[in-house]
Amino acid sequence: MAAGYISIPTILKVGPGTLKGLGSYLKASDMDNAVIYFGNGLIDMFGYQVMDSLANEHIKVLEYRELDSVDIDDIIELAFSIDSKAQVIVGIGGGKVIDAAKYSAYLRKLPFISIPTSSSSDGFSSASASLLVNGRRTSVPAKMAYGIVVDTDIIKSAPERFLYSGIGDMVSKITAIYDWVYESKLGYSTLDDFAVMIAKKAVNSFVRTPFTDIHEELFLKELLDSLAMSGIANEIAGGSAPTSGSEHLISHALDKMSDAPQLHGIQVGIATYLMALVQDHRYVRIHKIFKDTGFFDYVETLNLNIEDYEKAIDMAPSIKPHRHTYLHEERYRELAKRLLREDDTLKKIFHVEKGQQIQ
Repeated sequence: MAAGYISIPTILKVGPGTLKGLGSYLKASDMDNAVIYFGNGLIDMFGYQVMDSLANEHIKVLEYRELDSVDIDDIIELAFSIDSKAQVIVGIGGGKVIDAAKYSAYLRKLPFISIPTSSSSDGFSSASASLLVNGRRTSVPAKMAYGIVVDTDIIKSAPERFLYSGIGDMVSKITAIYDWVYESKLGYSTLDDFAVMIAKKAVNSFVRTPFTDIHEELFLKELLDSLAMSGIANEIAGGSAPTSGSEHLISHALDKMSDAPQLHGIQVGIATYLMALVQDHRYVRIHKIFKDTGFFDYVETLNLNIEDYEKAIDMAPSIKPHRHTYLHEERYRELAKRLLREDDTLKKIFHVEKGQQIQ
């Protein structure tokens, strides 16, 4: 790719019933031979709808199957078994199948269509995949989606925790951008002003959306549009700095230490509120959106361990030693750990006010 050029999705369809139009979207791009990967259990739920849509446009399905593995060796084997006549790979489901499909497309240099069935993170629009490499979750280069198709009717039907996860991941762009600006001022990286603008527009558009219920069409569309824009910001920046800062490092650390981590965006959301307090930046806005959406009420029910979060804060700099977020400095790590036990909202989340988990 020539310098100064970026990949952006050619197809972007977000709204009710968009899955029924899949065949027409592919036909318009002259894609006549498709490989379809579904998440676990999703052929029964969406298979007929997808197959009918493709059959109506005389698109041949060379292969369709459910995928459950994100082991890189399994995905490599899968990718090189794909029929040479394939013109597009479609991934339908949650993070696992989206990551597997986009990495297969990357290996085979094929267009990739991303069809998420939940709003749990911005992974459906990113150009990286989280795969198991030697048994450890690792982010690897993948394929920016040629097309993103989000059916909000399907998103509404997903368990509510996935919505809260998407909200947490979206709002995290506020602290991520602030970390990147801080890092740039200290000379550790170079800020890309256009990527910052896109990421800011994405999160600001979302947090200013009026709503009375998180299942409303406008709210869901703004959430998903903004998550898609976040992937574009990363593509512009050539990395994840516009959308992933200290709050993501805490979540990645929790993933490493926990046998049963929470959804990515849940962990990220809690860490976002904490880091906004540390940064002394927009924490009032973040508190309002998390309170109004019910995010805070939900995470209070999870019986989270405050000591895990303290350990994750200390581990955070080792997750990405080449970065320099607020948590790469000891004074801010100590402040973060203190705030975990002193901020009224965080005390409620970790049940500190009930005398639990205090050493």
